[in-house]
Amino acid sequence: MKKLFLEGCGTALLTPFKGTEVDYDCYASLVDRQVEAGIDILVPLGTTAETPCLSVEEKLRLLSITKQHAAGRPIIVGGGTNSLVGTVKNMRELEPYSPDAYLIVAPYYNKPTQEGLYEYFKAVAETTDKGIVLYNVPGRTGVNISAETTLRLAEEVENIIAIKEASSRYAQISEILRHRPEGFSVLSGNDNETLSLMATGAQGVISVASNIAPALMVELTRLMKAGDLVKARELHHRLSPLFRDCFIESNPIPAKAAMAQLGLMENSLRLPLVPATQRTEDAMRITLKELFD
Repeated sequence: MKKLFLEGCGTALLTPFKGTEVDYDCYASLVDRQVEAGIDILVPLGTTAETPCLSVEEKLRLLSITKQHAAGRPIIVGGGTNSLVGTVKNMRELEPYSPDAYLIVAPYYNKPTQEGLYEYFKAVAETTDKGIVLYNVPGRTGVNISAETTLRLAEEVENIIAIKEASSRYAQISEILRHRPEGFSVLSGNDNETLSLMATGAQGVISVASNIAPALMVELTRLMKAGDLVKARELHHRLSPLFRDCFIESNPIPAKAAMAQLGLMENSLRLPLVPATQRTEDAMRITLKELFD
């Protein structure tokens, strides 16, 4: 089987709600919007999707819709929990919809050692022939996957194919880029680091901002891939206020506020998340006007 190589712009898809219920029609239209904008990768059921607050039935239906509307784009589906049993159970439930790879976050709350992380990800990968994308986001999980552990997994476990790096530890990510084996992708997990990491050799980004501005994020990654740093830098600076505002409050609160302002979804979240404050709403309104006018 040919090994999947991930590059370009992937969108960490939002889950729209109508009141307290998932708005599946809206979700399908959002996936269509991504495809029409030329997005490279679709990433349902990640952090941005409020996945911990979704039922199994809701997750399966969202993945099914993603598959139906993907138009051949690779689908990386969030499948990680903070236990091996829970993660494998998730993956088995999602498997009938044939995702191309699983995005597996470092186990949160447990605070495993580096050896524990290595053994965990290795065990997860051994349960499937699909690709595994490591997800390093210490700000959410309380634990960092070191460069040494990432490289060990990349070199020793064939179907660990990429990492979404959201640690903001540039030296660490640079070490991964410097020593990774051929065919192992490094994707930025932070929109504002896309340009700098791609300049260092990363393949792209799994983006929150591309929910809001998919065509512009696609353009940014394509400019970087083409080596047009001058135009990419201009676009990065144009997008920077959006990158900033998407994290004024916990993701996906500001992104949902922006999407509602654009008329693309209802501004509804599930507890424990609540809609954006007025300050965030006002900041996003100014940013969107400057970005799209």
